[in-house]
Amino acid sequence: MILCCGEALIDMLPRQSTQGEAAFAPHAGGAVFNTAVALGRLDAGVQFLCGMSSDFLGDLLRDRLAQSGVDASPSPRLDAPCTLAFVRLVDGQASYAFYDEHSALRSLRPEHLPDITANALFFGGISLVGAGCGQVYEDLMLAQADTRVAMLDPNIRPGFVRDAAAYRDRIERMMAAADIIKLSDEDLAWLRGDSATRDLASGLLSARTRLVCITEGAKGVTGYTAENEVFVPAPAAQVVDTVGAGDTFNAGLLAGLDAAGALTKPALAALDAETLRAALDLGARAAAVTVARAGANPPTRAEL
Repeated sequence: MILCCGEALIDMLPRQSTQGEAAFAPHAGGAVFNTAVALGRLDAGVQFLCGMSSDFLGDLLRDRLAQSGVDASPSPRLDAPCTLAFVRLVDGQASYAFYDEHSALRSLRPEHLPDITANALFFGGISLVGAGCGQVYEDLMLAQADTRVAMLDPNIRPGFVRDAAAYRDRIERMMAAADIIKLSDEDLAWLRGDSATRDLASGLLSARTRLVCITEGAKGVTGYTAENEVFVPAPAAQVVDTVGAGDTFNAGLLAGLDAAGALTKPALAALDAETLRAALDLGARAAAVTVARAGANPPTRAEL
Protein backbone atom coordinates (compact mmCIF):
# COMPACT_ATOMS: atom_id res chain seq x y z
CA MET A 1 0.00 0.00 0.00
CA ILE A 2 1.24 3.50 -0.91
CA LEU A 3 0.07 6.52 1.11
CA CYS A 4 0.15 9.78 -0.89
CA CYS A 5 0.54 12.78 1.42
CA GLY A 6 -0.09 16.24 -0.03
CA GLU A 7 -2.46 18.64 -1.68
CA ALA A 8 -5.89 18.17 -3.19
CA LEU A 9 -7.34 21.26 -4.86
CA ILE A 10 -9.50 22.47 -7.69
CA ASP A 11 -7.69 23.37 -10.90
CA MET A 12 -9.60 26.07 -12.76
CA LEU A 13 -8.67 25.24 -16.34
CA PRO A 14 -9.01 27.78 -19.19
CA ARG A 15 -11.87 27.11 -21.55
CA GLN A 16 -14.04 29.00 -24.03
CA SER A 17 -17.79 29.36 -23.55
CA THR A 18 -20.31 28.61 -26.29
CA GLN A 19 -20.50 32.38 -26.83
CA GLY A 20 -16.73 32.52 -27.39
CA GLU A 21 -15.92 34.13 -24.04
CA ALA A 22 -12.92 33.17 -21.91
CA ALA A 23 -13.97 30.93 -19.02
CA PHE A 24 -12.60 28.53 -16.42
CA ALA A 25 -13.81 24.99 -15.71
CA PRO A 26 -13.29 23.30 -12.31
CA HIS A 27 -11.33 20.04 -12.31
CA ALA A 28 -10.07 17.99 -9.38
CA GLY A 29 -6.30 18.31 -9.11
CA GLY A 30 -3.17 18.97 -7.10
CA ALA A 31 0.21 17.35 -7.61
CA VAL A 32 -0.04 14.65 -4.95
CA PHE A 33 -3.77 14.15 -5.65
CA ASN A 34 -2.90 13.50 -9.32
CA THR A 35 -0.27 10.95 -8.31
CA ALA A 36 -2.79 9.14 -6.10
CA VAL A 37 -5.37 9.07 -8.91
CA ALA A 38 -2.77 7.78 -11.37
CA LEU A 39 -1.66 5.06 -8.94
CA GLY A 40 -5.25 3.94 -8.51
CA ARG A 41 -5.76 3.78 -12.26
CA LEU A 42 -2.58 1.72 -12.55
CA ASP A 43 -4.10 -0.80 -10.12
CA ALA A 44 -1.70 -0.04 -7.27
CA GLY A 45 -2.98 -0.13 -3.69
CA VAL A 46 -3.14 3.56 -2.71
CA GLN A 47 -4.43 5.81 0.06
CA PHE A 48 -4.57 9.61 0.19
CA LEU A 49 -3.95 12.02 3.08
CA CYS A 50 -4.91 15.69 2.90
CA GLY A 51 -7.20 18.09 4.71
CA MET A 52 -10.23 18.27 2.40
CA SER A 53 -13.14 20.64 2.57
CA SER A 54 -16.54 19.41 3.69
CA ASP A 55 -18.16 21.50 0.93
CA PHE A 56 -19.27 20.40 -2.55
CA LEU A 57 -15.80 21.02 -3.98
CA GLY A 58 -14.42 18.60 -1.42
CA ASP A 59 -17.08 16.14 -2.58
CA LEU A 60 -15.80 16.56 -6.13
CA LEU A 61 -12.30 15.62 -4.93
CA ARG A 62 -13.50 12.62 -2.94
CA ASP A 63 -15.61 11.40 -5.85
CA ARG A 64 -12.64 11.55 -8.22
CA LEU A 65 -10.52 9.55 -5.78
CA ALA A 66 -13.21 6.92 -5.32
CA GLN A 67 -13.74 6.58 -9.07
CA SER A 68 -10.01 5.91 -9.47
CA GLY A 69 -9.79 3.27 -6.74
CA VAL A 70 -8.10 5.49 -4.13
CA ASP A 71 -8.88 5.07 -0.43
CA ALA A 72 -9.47 8.61 0.89
CA SER A 73 -10.45 7.53 4.42
CA PRO A 74 -7.17 8.88 5.93
CA SER A 75 -8.18 12.42 4.83
CA PRO A 76 -10.16 14.47 7.38
CA ARG A 77 -13.21 16.51 6.31
CA LEU A 78 -12.63 20.06 7.50
CA ASP A 79 -14.92 23.09 7.72
CA ALA A 80 -12.70 25.29 5.56
CA PRO A 81 -12.67 26.31 1.88
CA CYS A 82 -11.08 24.29 -0.90
CA THR A 83 -7.87 25.58 -2.49
CA LEU A 84 -8.28 26.95 -6.02
CA ALA A 85 -5.53 27.05 -8.65
CA PHE A 86 -6.28 29.08 -11.76
CA VAL A 87 -4.25 27.75 -14.67
CA ARG A 88 -2.83 29.70 -17.60
CA LEU A 89 -1.55 27.76 -20.60
CA VAL A 90 1.05 29.18 -22.99
CA ASP A 91 2.10 26.79 -25.76
CA GLY A 92 0.84 23.94 -23.62
CA GLN A 93 2.97 24.92 -20.60
CA ALA A 94 1.06 25.60 -17.39
CA SER A 95 1.50 28.43 -14.89
CA TYR A 96 -0.67 28.88 -11.81
CA ALA A 97 -2.34 31.47 -9.57
CA PHE A 98 -3.25 29.93 -6.19
CA TYR A 99 -6.02 30.93 -3.77
CA ASP A 100 -5.13 29.01 -0.65
CA GLU A 101 -5.33 31.11 2.53
CA HIS A 102 -7.13 29.42 5.47
CA SER A 103 -8.00 26.48 3.21
CA ALA A 104 -8.78 22.93 4.29
CA LEU A 105 -5.44 21.92 2.80
CA ARG A 106 -3.61 24.36 5.07
CA SER A 107 -5.68 23.37 8.11
CA LEU A 108 -4.25 19.84 8.48
CA ARG A 109 -2.86 19.37 12.00
CA PRO A 110 -1.05 16.52 13.83
CA GLU A 111 -4.25 15.42 15.55
CA HIS A 112 -5.78 14.72 12.12
CA LEU A 113 -3.16 12.12 11.20
CA PRO A 114 -4.34 8.51 10.83
CA ASP A 115 -2.57 5.35 11.92
CA ILE A 116 -0.07 4.56 9.18
CA THR A 117 -0.44 1.10 7.64
CA ALA A 118 1.12 1.67 4.21
CA ASN A 119 4.56 0.26 3.40
CA ALA A 120 5.52 3.33 1.32
CA LEU A 121 4.77 7.04 1.59
CA PHE A 122 4.88 9.73 -1.10
CA PHE A 123 5.24 13.46 -0.34
CA GLY A 124 5.43 16.61 -2.43
CA GLY A 125 3.83 19.65 -3.98
CA ILE A 126 2.75 23.01 -2.62
CA SER A 127 1.59 21.34 0.60
CA LEU A 128 5.25 21.50 1.73
CA VAL A 129 5.42 25.30 1.46
CA GLY A 130 5.09 27.26 4.69
CA ALA A 131 4.11 26.31 8.22
CA GLY A 132 0.95 24.45 9.21
CA CYS A 133 0.45 21.42 6.97
CA GLY A 134 3.97 21.76 5.59
CA GLN A 135 5.38 21.09 9.06
CA VAL A 136 2.88 18.26 9.62
CA TYR A 137 3.97 16.49 6.44
CA GLU A 138 7.65 17.01 7.17
CA ASP A 139 7.28 15.63 10.71
CA LEU A 140 5.30 12.66 9.40
CA MET A 141 7.96 11.81 6.83
CA LEU A 142 10.84 12.11 9.29
CA ALA A 143 8.97 9.99 11.86
CA GLN A 144 8.23 7.20 9.36
CA ALA A 145 11.36 7.23 7.19
CA ASP A 146 13.31 4.71 9.28
CA THR A 147 10.74 1.96 8.83
CA ARG A 148 8.90 2.74 5.55
CA VAL A 149 10.01 3.68 2.05
CA ALA A 150 9.62 7.43 1.52
CA MET A 151 9.59 9.20 -1.86
CA LEU A 152 9.76 12.97 -2.33
CA ASP A 153 8.92 15.15 -5.33
CA PRO A 154 8.81 18.80 -4.19
CA ASN A 155 7.37 19.88 -7.56
CA ILE A 156 8.61 23.40 -6.92
CA ARG A 157 6.44 26.42 -7.80
CA PRO A 158 8.81 29.37 -7.17
CA GLY A 159 6.00 31.93 -7.46
CA PHE A 160 4.20 30.24 -4.58
CA VAL A 161 7.20 30.35 -2.21
CA ARG A 162 7.34 33.36 0.11
CA ASP A 163 10.26 32.33 2.37
CA ALA A 164 12.71 30.65 0.01
CA ALA A 165 15.34 29.98 2.68
CA ALA A 166 12.92 28.20 5.03
CA TYR A 167 11.43 26.23 2.15
CA ARG A 168 14.85 25.15 0.85
CA ASP A 169 15.79 24.02 4.37
CA ARG A 170 12.64 21.88 4.61
CA ILE A 171 13.20 20.28 1.22
CA GLU A 172 16.83 19.57 2.08
CA ARG A 173 15.81 17.88 5.35
CA MET A 174 13.19 15.81 3.57
CA MET A 175 15.55 14.86 0.73
CA ALA A 176 18.06 13.65 3.32
CA ALA A 177 15.39 11.32 4.74
CA ALA A 178 14.03 10.08 1.39
CA ASP A 179 14.69 6.69 -0.16
CA ILE A 180 13.61 8.01 -3.57
CA ILE A 181 13.89 11.59 -4.84
CA LYS A 182 12.34 12.81 -8.06
CA LEU A 183 13.10 16.29 -9.42
CA SER A 184 12.63 17.99 -12.74
CA ASP A 185 15.80 19.49 -14.17
CA GLU A 186 14.35 22.93 -13.32
CA ASP A 187 13.71 21.91 -9.71
CA LEU A 188 17.24 20.54 -9.43
CA ALA A 189 18.72 23.82 -10.68
CA TRP A 190 16.51 25.87 -8.31
CA LEU A 191 17.68 23.81 -5.33
CA ARG A 192 21.32 23.16 -6.15
CA GLY A 193 22.41 25.67 -8.80
CA ASP A 194 23.55 25.53 -12.41
CA SER A 195 25.98 22.63 -12.60
CA ALA A 196 26.08 19.37 -14.53
CA THR A 197 22.86 17.42 -13.95
CA ARG A 198 24.71 14.13 -13.49
CA ASP A 199 26.93 15.59 -10.77
CA LEU A 200 24.06 17.25 -8.93
CA ALA A 201 21.85 14.16 -9.08
CA SER A 202 24.62 11.79 -7.99
CA GLY A 203 25.35 14.13 -5.10
CA LEU A 204 21.89 13.43 -3.70
CA LEU A 205 22.56 9.69 -3.38
CA SER A 206 23.47 8.40 0.08
CA ALA A 207 23.19 5.42 2.37
CA ARG A 208 19.57 6.51 2.81
CA THR A 209 18.70 7.81 -0.66
CA ARG A 210 19.01 4.91 -3.10
CA LEU A 211 17.32 6.33 -6.20
CA VAL A 212 17.28 9.81 -7.75
CA CYS A 213 15.18 10.46 -10.86
CA ILE A 214 15.60 13.61 -12.95
CA THR A 215 12.97 14.38 -15.58
CA GLU A 216 13.78 16.64 -18.52
CA GLY A 217 10.44 17.24 -20.18
CA ALA A 218 10.18 15.99 -23.74
CA LYS A 219 13.72 14.60 -23.57
CA GLY A 220 13.01 11.89 -21.01
CA VAL A 221 14.11 10.78 -17.54
CA THR A 222 17.30 9.48 -15.98
CA GLY A 223 17.41 7.30 -12.88
CA TYR A 224 20.57 7.33 -10.78
CA THR A 225 21.63 4.73 -8.22
CA ALA A 226 25.04 4.08 -6.68
CA GLU A 227 25.70 1.43 -9.35
CA ASN A 228 23.66 2.50 -12.37
CA GLU A 229 22.59 5.41 -14.54
CA VAL A 230 19.55 4.56 -16.67
CA PHE A 231 18.05 6.91 -19.26
CA VAL A 232 14.58 6.37 -20.74
CA PRO A 233 13.46 8.69 -23.56
CA ALA A 234 10.01 10.26 -23.45
CA PRO A 235 7.65 8.56 -25.93
CA ALA A 236 6.45 10.73 -28.79
CA ALA A 237 3.20 12.50 -27.93
CA GLN A 238 0.94 15.17 -29.40
CA VAL A 239 1.04 17.56 -26.45
CA VAL A 240 -2.24 19.21 -25.42
CA ASP A 241 -0.86 20.48 -22.11
CA THR A 242 1.60 19.36 -19.45
CA VAL A 243 -0.77 19.50 -16.46
CA GLY A 244 -0.16 16.40 -14.32
CA ALA A 245 2.66 14.96 -16.42
CA GLY A 246 5.25 14.77 -13.66
CA ASP A 247 2.64 13.56 -11.17
CA THR A 248 1.69 10.72 -13.50
CA PHE A 249 5.34 9.80 -13.97
CA ASN A 250 5.69 9.50 -10.19
CA ALA A 251 2.76 7.09 -10.10
CA GLY A 252 4.18 4.95 -12.90
CA LEU A 253 7.56 4.79 -11.20
CA LEU A 254 6.04 3.78 -7.85
CA ALA A 255 3.62 1.31 -9.44
CA GLY A 256 6.43 -0.27 -11.45
CA LEU A 257 8.70 -0.65 -8.43
CA ASP A 258 5.82 -1.97 -6.33
CA ALA A 259 4.82 -4.57 -8.92
CA ALA A 260 8.45 -5.74 -9.12
CA GLY A 261 8.66 -6.14 -5.33
CA ALA A 262 11.23 -3.33 -5.26
CA LEU A 263 9.37 -0.88 -3.03
CA THR A 264 11.18 -1.92 0.15
CA LYS A 265 14.38 -0.59 1.65
CA PRO A 266 16.42 -3.79 1.03
CA ALA A 267 15.13 -4.08 -2.54
CA LEU A 268 15.94 -0.44 -3.33
CA ALA A 269 19.44 -0.93 -1.95
CA ALA A 270 19.90 -3.79 -4.44
CA LEU A 271 17.94 -2.23 -7.33
CA ASP A 272 19.23 -3.51 -10.67
CA ALA A 273 19.29 -1.61 -13.95
CA GLU A 274 16.56 -3.62 -15.69
CA THR A 275 14.04 -3.28 -12.85
CA LEU A 276 14.77 0.43 -12.74
CA ARG A 277 14.44 0.76 -16.51
CA ALA A 278 11.05 -0.97 -16.48
CA ALA A 279 9.73 1.34 -13.74
CA LEU A 280 11.04 4.46 -15.48
CA ASP A 281 9.50 3.28 -18.74
CA LEU A 282 6.09 2.76 -17.12
CA GLY A 283 6.25 6.28 -15.70
CA ALA A 284 7.29 7.78 -19.03
CA ARG A 285 4.59 5.96 -21.00
CA ALA A 286 1.88 6.96 -18.53
CA ALA A 287 3.03 10.59 -18.60
CA ALA A 288 2.95 10.59 -22.42
CA VAL A 289 -0.72 9.67 -22.35
CA THR A 290 -1.46 12.43 -19.82
CA VAL A 291 0.17 15.21 -21.88
CA ALA A 292 -1.90 14.16 -24.90
CA ARG A 293 -5.08 14.94 -22.95
CA ALA A 294 -6.49 18.18 -21.55
CA GLY A 295 -5.77 18.57 -17.83
CA ALA A 296 -4.51 15.88 -15.46
CA ASN A 297 -6.21 12.75 -16.79
CA PRO A 298 -3.87 9.80 -16.19
CA PRO A 299 -4.28 6.51 -18.06
CA THR A 300 -5.49 3.21 -16.69
CA ARG A 301 -3.30 0.12 -16.76
CA ALA A 302 -5.42 -1.27 -19.60
CA GLU A 303 -4.73 1.82 -21.72
CA LEU A 304 -1.01 1.16 -21.49
